[in-house]
Amino acid sequence: MNHPAPHPRDVLFAGEKPFPALPAVDHYAGSEKLMRKALSLQNELGPIFDITCDCEDGARTGAEEEHARMVVEVVNGADNRFGRVGARIHDITHPHWQHDLEILVGQAGQRLAFITLPKVRSAADTSAQIAKLRRVEAAAGIERALPVHVLIETHGALREVWQIADQDGVESLDFGLMDFVSGHHGAIPGAAMKSPGQFEHPLIVRAKAEISAAALASGVIPSHNVTTELKDIDFIRRDAERARREFGYLRMWSIHPNQIVPIVEAMRPDFSEVQEAAEILIAAQDADWGPIQHTGRLHDRASYRYYWELLLRAHHTGMTVPAPAAARFFVGREGARAAAERYVGTRS
Repeated sequence: MNHPAPHPRDVLFAGEKPFPALPAVDHYAGSEKLMRKALSLQNELGPIFDITCDCEDGARTGAEEEHARMVVEVVNGADNRFGRVGARIHDITHPHWQHDLEILVGQAGQRLAFITLPKVRSAADTSAQIAKLRRVEAAAGIERALPVHVLIETHGALREVWQIADQDGVESLDFGLMDFVSGHHGAIPGAAMKSPGQFEHPLIVRAKAEISAAALASGVIPSHNVTTELKDIDFIRRDAERARREFGYLRMWSIHPNQIVPIVEAMRPDFSEVQEAAEILIAAQDADWGPIQHTGRLHDRASYRYYWELLLRAHHTGMTVPAPAAARFFVGREGARAAAERYVGTRS
């Protein structure tokens, strides 16, 4: 179906860095068994969640190279149908972190979705690791720059979080709650590693708010830490809802398959807003992106940007976008998400 006016991606952010459109869940898996189980679930649900293959905590001491090569096989395998699998490397103080990049990017860089950097201590650490990543990409003949996700879990990283968020290539800032609490040497109680303490302790609240603010101001996705609850679906959903509504997080980690769907559901926009967004964007495109009136209110490019990003978030969390908008804005562009739309639609 041809339309004379350009797609919102092409007109609303001309000359600007577009805000990343990522699935609402980053699912961590440390062993080959769990990685392949996660891929099977992703193939069932559709790409409503990313998978991070963990080379940091997942690798046995002394078996770092073997583990990284196993991750290469997983990423390059036929089960990686959607291309939404990334990897977390070792931190900059570990002797294997550069070799992680050489193996992962050198052998699977064409299919990796992102690289995650843990325990950075400063913007300088982040810059050094990104520079190494770019050298490895160039040596491997990889033309695209892999997105970088940075874990904020040290005092130094929190102190320089705005500089970290502003670095080229950074796509997500992820809060590492457990290591952050541990780094306070007992000054923060263990109860702050779980709810409700994680949303109430002043030092944790400060960290979460600062990370989210820095990420959003720099056009980067803020990604919330895991919830320790594995079975109580309502509890998991409430944690995700608090992260989204109180702190502005648009993405959250999961460490168990039970956590994925309730997090996705908590991160989805309100359906009435999705319907409104579809109507406004269709009318705007028909007006060649000039100002319009919708239900008695004036809209222009400023509000179009809001509604376009809302529609994208709906799409990436598996909501069924109204058919006329889906036909104009998504068909033929991200059709692989149809499976996710069908699945989550049945869960609504």
